[in-house]
Amino acid sequence: MITKPDFIEIMNSQTEMALATSAKNIPNVRIINFYFDTNTNTIFFTSFKKNKKIKEFEINPNIGFTTIPKNGVEHVKGNGVIKESNKNIVDFSSNFINKIPDYKELIENFSEHLTLFEIKIDTVTVTLNFKDIETIKL
Repeated sequence: MITKPDFIEIMNSQTEMALATSAKNIPNVRIINFYFDTNTNTIFFTSFKKNKKIKEFEINPNIGFTTIPKNGVEHVKGNGVIKESNKNIVDFSSNFINKIPDYKELIENFSEHLTLFEIKIDTVTVTLNFKDIETIKL
């Protein structure tokens, strides 16, 4: 049986996810770095303010995602609705830097050019190996 701690371990240890969008019936997938807030079940990530993907989010905020395994096949996938956060990257800078140390330079040099986005999730599919795959409610 897969548990929420299994899910949280993957979300804390993996730093990248593939984020799938579709705008005007044209699918698009990109790799992003993320931070998962366990208190609110929310994925946070940043984008430069003039990036093409922001326009796609405005056209269609429905997304799919999957974390990218570092070892083996462990990953989390799900769906959600993306929105611009009312917080900013500085609010989460220590969380991002602790998880992804290279974010320190990005935040220090470009924080005014970054927009913080969030995806609140409540159900995900967790894969631990080829036999242990379950959909769990958070």
